[in-house]
Amino acid sequence: MKNKFMNKKLPILLALMLAIAALFAGCTEQGNNEGNDTVKPEPNNVPKIGIVQIVEHPSLDMIRENIVKQLADDGFVDGENAVIRYENAQNDTNNLKTICQSFVADKCDLIIAIATPSAQAALGETKEIPIVFSAVTDPVGAGLVKSLEKPDGNITGTSDKVSAEKIMVLASKITPNMKTIGAIYSTGEPNSVSVIANLKEYAKKNGMTVKEATIMNSSEVKQAAESLVGKVDAVFTPIDNTVATAMPTIVDVLNKAKIPFYVAADSLVADGGLATDGVNYVELGRETGKMATEILQGEKPANMPVRVLEKTQIYINSKTAKEIGIEIPKDILDNSKDLAGGL
Repeated sequence: MKNKFMNKKLPILLALMLAIAALFAGCTEQGNNEGNDTVKPEPNNVPKIGIVQIVEHPSLDMIRENIVKQLADDGFVDGENAVIRYENAQNDTNNLKTICQSFVADKCDLIIAIATPSAQAALGETKEIPIVFSAVTDPVGAGLVKSLEKPDGNITGTSDKVSAEKIMVLASKITPNMKTIGAIYSTGEPNSVSVIANLKEYAKKNGMTVKEATIMNSSEVKQAAESLVGKVDAVFTPIDNTVATAMPTIVDVLNKAKIPFYVAADSLVADGGLATDGVNYVELGRETGKMATEILQGEKPANMPVRVLEKTQIYINSKTAKEIGIEIPKDILDNSKDLAGGL
């Protein structure tokens, strides 16, 4: 009788156990997804794009953000119909090499390299994967392309070619009695070396002298700035990644000494530099993104001339000017953008 009872109950018990198991399974699945709304599985059969940046600072960050925006506008949205992997090398060349090697190992369809060291590292790891660089001042001098018109390889991109002469013309209008110009830059950055050569040419033509204060890492920046105090009428720095990471230190030293600090990028003005006549980094990022799109759609880097942004904009920092006792001429004020409040 007992067995007969159990035989009748067994199917019911099994059904109940299965229902409970299904309930728990459903809870487990829901629990695994909870809090992961922003984590999307990598879509299959879509382009893989690796973005490498030598270091994070406002100019380079702005370029990267606008590259990604342009790619999205062109139909390459991260997590939907593209996979975009971003890596920051933290201003370490060993990290750059490792990152670029991993992009090659992952078989990325495109590498976007922001700043000269990043582009050099990427090209050193692959001659097959297309590379688009951005914020490279002198692509030929850096050994990236044979010429701006015909890159002739797997790499092309955009250049933020800086005219030290144009910036010094602006500086001469703001501080007309300059005779000695200090130059703070890293000798390890080819783009900086190229711009300083341009600065020296301008100085020679205009009866000025250049006093250099070179650095190899950001820990040397304070000493470099202090070494120029009392010896120069103004200080200039190119778009130097090492300098950019230590702008507050330089600005503090030079502002206390009432020395005008002319820079080569809008973000450096926002960080306390007095003025520049330079490129718009939003536009630079957008143009880089457009080139990336063209390559993803089948264009070959070898057939794509390097794009140099010729149009520049005057940027000033009225807060810095007031702090060091400089009056910006009205015609410059009327035709410039004040970055005292940031970018």
